[in-house]
Amino acid sequence: MLILVATGILTIDSHAQKDELFNSAIKTVVIDAGHGGKDPGCNGAHSNEKTVCLNMALALGEMIKKNYPEIKVVYTRDKDVFVELDERAKIANRNNADLFICIHANSAGPAAYGAETYVLGLHRTESQQKIAERENSTIYLEDDGGEKYKGFDLSPDAIIARQLQLSIFLDQSINYASKVQAEFKTLGRHDRGVKQAGFLVLYKTTMPSVLIETGFLTNPQEENFLGNKENQKKMAEAMFSAFRKYKNELEGVHVDTKTPITNSSQNSGTTTQQTTETTTEDEKENNNKVVFRIQIQTSQKRIPTSSKEFKGMPIYEYQQDGLYKYATGYFVSDFKSANNHKNELRNTGFEHAFVIAFLNGERINLEKAIKLAEN
Repeated sequence: MLILVATGILTIDSHAQKDELFNSAIKTVVIDAGHGGKDPGCNGAHSNEKTVCLNMALALGEMIKKNYPEIKVVYTRDKDVFVELDERAKIANRNNADLFICIHANSAGPAAYGAETYVLGLHRTESQQKIAERENSTIYLEDDGGEKYKGFDLSPDAIIARQLQLSIFLDQSINYASKVQAEFKTLGRHDRGVKQAGFLVLYKTTMPSVLIETGFLTNPQEENFLGNKENQKKMAEAMFSAFRKYKNELEGVHVDTKTPITNSSQNSGTTTQQTTETTTEDEKENNNKVVFRIQIQTSQKRIPTSSKEFKGMPIYEYQQDGLYKYATGYFVSDFKSANNHKNELRNTGFEHAFVIAFLNGERINLEKAIKLAEN
């Protein structure tokens, strides 16, 4: 098992931190420890979900506060109290959170093991459905017995409609979820992957949101791991490391050196943005080169690239996961300029703009793209 050394993970030099203060993509994080009070969540032989999750949530929050004092950290609960599901989401929405992290532990047969992270979507297996139903069942412990949710629609059609409403956040949610799972693997945890299901608490939030199932308390070995205070800290460190990488990626700070990324082929401090749409000749000329763009819109229906909502900018349209996605800008192997343009777009009304990357016309992982561009 690989143990993360705290001093190696949690120290960020002050110069980089001042740079990030100047242009922070994340100003508020809401951390939600699952269950609480009269709702213990799932139980193991000697531990329960509400306690394990609270310990990890508080540890994660302290790490963010220590390393990023400019970021506001809000807990849905910081002690053993019961908080209604819709109130958890309301706390995130009221605080205009930039990221919502919901921490849980899992329950199944004694053989089930591993960690998985969820984003809002349709379950693909019966086990995913059962997990969502178990976490959603907290509503029946509320004062009105869940009456306020009586007309709440979690049908496939309703979830798809809600996904479309929040589609601008889906990429970011999956991005952070993937980083969480990757960090858990470095701890030797079994990776059950990034999944989708209809969690009420994710349905009601209006920002990138994930629900982390840290492991199975019904598995004796997993319960021994998660019930240990030191291991809870390691799990929180893994979530923080994923957060740091996610934040750095959004802001264009190199994950390893914590300094802004520069393009080795760049001859000066400024680069001119190409202001025309990609043409066939452009694609031929830049074959096998990484192209960075800034995504500004996602839609179920096709939007004319001449639409007023794009404010006269040259627009690149592509399709992914059955959705139409719209981006602007064209930066060949130049992430720094793409990131600067993203910041300009956010200041002109496209507040959820983010950088994406393509190689030979196919969208690729941004972290991979940055490494390819540097080479």
